[in-house]
Amino acid sequence: MIVAAALPLVAEYGAAVTTGQIARAAGIGEATIFRAFKDKSEVLDACVAEALGTDHVLRTLGSISLDEPLAVRLAEAAEAVRAHLERLGTLVGALHASGHRRGGPARPGDRPPPDSRTPDGRTQSLAALRDSVAELIEPDRDALRLSPEKVAAAFLGLLFARLRKPIAEDDVPLSPEELIAVLLHGTLTHPGSAR
Repeated sequence: MIVAAALPLVAEYGAAVTTGQIARAAGIGEATIFRAFKDKSEVLDACVAEALGTDHVLRTLGSISLDEPLAVRLAEAAEAVRAHLERLGTLVGALHASGHRRGGPARPGDRPPPDSRTPDGRTQSLAALRDSVAELIEPDRDALRLSPEKVAAAFLGLLFARLRKPIAEDDVPLSPEELIAVLLHGTLTHPGSAR
């Protein structure tokens, strides 16, 4: 409850958020925060851990109707993943801009603490995301040249690349619809016509 109330405040104020603001948003007394957390830094770290978690996006992906056409399912999946990454980016960006580093505030000359997310943890999160997208693709397995898992991996790769900073200033990223069209139909007007 405390972390859920804190997340939007941390995204807005970064590390400048006060425990009083968090307590008011959670509808609790400020002392209650310190029964659950050692200090504000620990609350902020819990917010980062919550934002990094994939439970929310996996629930959203799991709620997409398999009765919809594949392109519609993938468009909904693209929106769910984009929203997840945007929430994460906003929160982490606000904390970084306000000087917070995991484990406490940054001090001049400090090296960043080691990332507590292990390579295995990242791999497991990405695999769960891929598997969830593959489940959305599975009903169309017979129409695909690749397995749903490979299509899901390609979809996520294209989606993550789309969300990165453009190569040039005038680059316009693919819309979700364009990304899905490229994934499902390629870039040739008439497949098989290129040499």
